[in-house]
Amino acid sequence: MSSYDVIVIGSGPGGYVCAIRCAQLGLKTACVEGRETLGGTCLNVGCIPSKALLHATHQLHEAEENFAKMGLKGKTPSVDWEQMQSYKEDTIGQNTKGIEFLFKKNKVDWLKGWGSIPEKGKVKVGDEVHEAKNIVIATGSETASLPGVEIDEKLVVSSTGALSLPKVPKKMIVIGAGVIGLEMGSVYNRLGTEVTVLEYLDGITPTMDGEVSKNFQKLLKKQGMDFVLGAAVQGVETTKTKAKVSYKMKKDDSEHTLDADVVLVSTGRKPFTDGLGATDLGIEITDKGQVKTDAHRKTTIDGIWAIGDAIEGPMLAHKAEDEGMAVAESIAGQAGHVNYGVIPSVIYTHPEVAAVGETEESLKSSGRAYKVGKFAFMGNGRAKANFAADGFVKILADKETDRILGAHIIGPMAGDLIHEICVAMEFGAAAEDLARTCHAHPTYSEAVREAALACGDGPIHS
Repeated sequence: MSSYDVIVIGSGPGGYVCAIRCAQLGLKTACVEGRETLGGTCLNVGCIPSKALLHATHQLHEAEENFAKMGLKGKTPSVDWEQMQSYKEDTIGQNTKGIEFLFKKNKVDWLKGWGSIPEKGKVKVGDEVHEAKNIVIATGSETASLPGVEIDEKLVVSSTGALSLPKVPKKMIVIGAGVIGLEMGSVYNRLGTEVTVLEYLDGITPTMDGEVSKNFQKLLKKQGMDFVLGAAVQGVETTKTKAKVSYKMKKDDSEHTLDADVVLVSTGRKPFTDGLGATDLGIEITDKGQVKTDAHRKTTIDGIWAIGDAIEGPMLAHKAEDEGMAVAESIAGQAGHVNYGVIPSVIYTHPEVAAVGETEESLKSSGRAYKVGKFAFMGNGRAKANFAADGFVKILADKETDRILGAHIIGPMAGDLIHEICVAMEFGAAAEDLARTCHAHPTYSEAVREAALACGDGPIHS
């Protein structure tokens, strides 16, 4: 029986980061993973492969729409779906092998197999039982479906199946207008698929700032995606080659059906704790299936911790990473900390959408006085030169103190631009601090400065 200071169950972004940080802090560490490769959902069937397809199809869009405008003339590229899939798989391989290298470099043992916790201080992997002073649950999440909708990963697929369809479908129905649905919908829309998004709510991306959400939907519609909002899906019927989705409209209870070659179910995810033995051990699970933890990510059993999608909070890889590092530091006797008020979120469509902190809706709900600084990318020289002038930067600041409370960006490189504001918020910066910081010209980031200026006397280029 081997003995460790820490055993982490799960090698997704939260798990592998936690394991590496534990090892860096001098703790003897092992990580349990049942897949053939490390990296969890994110690296294998989530964040990384989806971004590969988003990148490839965006290049196709540029070739079809903008190359000729720049004097780049020639035959428009054709799509070799098999080669695109190969590129995606190669991207996955490079990343997962990278984690394996980091484990070896930091002397983290990979315990291959599915893990369970038979009793406090012990982890069972296969037929072997290992001792651990601390156990970290980092088991991630799985696709959540709807009643009457059975995912077969052929005609009715989750995001996993959507990444590896045998061919590009002519028609696709996406159930759910959240991040996954819109990203994968964008991929296939660019490839020529007729994409229709069914959403139960009256708007897309419900947690997003309302103004951004409305503009985002308009831009996606302009790109060719159709939306049916207020649609309650009743079920999906399949034949050998087709799927039929039935739904009711909330506003009048009218019944409708839509046919498609593929239906993508993207109605969210749920914590994955099957086979862990958590409830038998006495670890408290919430009504939502999440592992209950305190403010330091400790479970109700001493010496057992939990992070990432398995616990409360947004299901984001980087949130899991932060929690993984914080738990490692707590186990090592340090002050592990996560600032949940400054966790950015990004949608990797084109344009990208990024957000951090408060929305106008949340500020109004709490009664906090605020001001808005906004700047459109239409006034940004770099964006206009690159055919990327759709969207805007929006900064929300306290009306009295000018302290930045949140920011929302829809536009080019939004997922990178948001981090300037994240750093500012970590230091308690005012909008004026950003406005008085020199930004290189010509860059997209100048739009952030202009939005900050708009919180004061006004932007220069608007």
